[in-house]
Amino acid sequence: MVRALTELLAKRNAYAEHDGERFLDAEQNARLIASAERYYRIMYYGSRAAWNLRDSHMFETLKNLLAFYGPDSKAVIWAHNSHIGNAEATEMAARGEHNLGQLCRKAFGAQAYLVGFGTDNGTVAAASEWDGPMEVKAVRPALPDSYERLCHATGLARFMLGLRGREELCGPAGLGKVRLERAIGVIYRPETERASHYFEASLPQQFDEYVWFDSTRAVTPLETAMIEGLPDTYPFGV
Repeated sequence: MVRALTELLAKRNAYAEHDGERFLDAEQNARLIASAERYYRIMYYGSRAAWNLRDSHMFETLKNLLAFYGPDSKAVIWAHNSHIGNAEATEMAARGEHNLGQLCRKAFGAQAYLVGFGTDNGTVAAASEWDGPMEVKAVRPALPDSYERLCHATGLARFMLGLRGREELCGPAGLGKVRLERAIGVIYRPETERASHYFEASLPQQFDEYVWFDSTRAVTPLETAMIEGLPDTYPFGV
């Protein structure tokens, strides 16, 4: 795959001129498979390098798309807070981990606008173990000394909080004080929530804007239906 990717890139101009977005698809698929091979090899040893490789791949994909669509192109990236927020403002940095938001901040400066989301309670669709079934779980109210508890204390059901350039709000006496922050992803283990889902962070350095929903509801899958006559492996069994 590395050799195939190298050959693709060597003929980039000729292919792109003729095939346009089809070449972009082929290039990205080759990059994905090459990165995936390295990712799963690293993950076997449980190294933090697996996380860094994954977010670096996201960032390289973003740069490739921006380059393809030209100097005036823009992108909106939807990802978990742990990928979008600047890792340098969290304890991830102490573990030697970086993420997409940090790489975007370094590469694009103020042109990158990082938006995070938070909640206090409600329900979430998550599993208890990796490869486990999806469950609808009750989200526990936020812990004391957390940003989520602070937002909940406002009594507002929802709000958007701009953090960029708000020194009176974001200084060390305000939101700039390091606090706990919650991260719920594919896995949610409420019985070990403090250890499993909370970390220390500085919210104003992590995000440019914070969107708050005091109570949230679990996402519900869209209804799907098989088109009559298609093979069971569609669209993969070509």
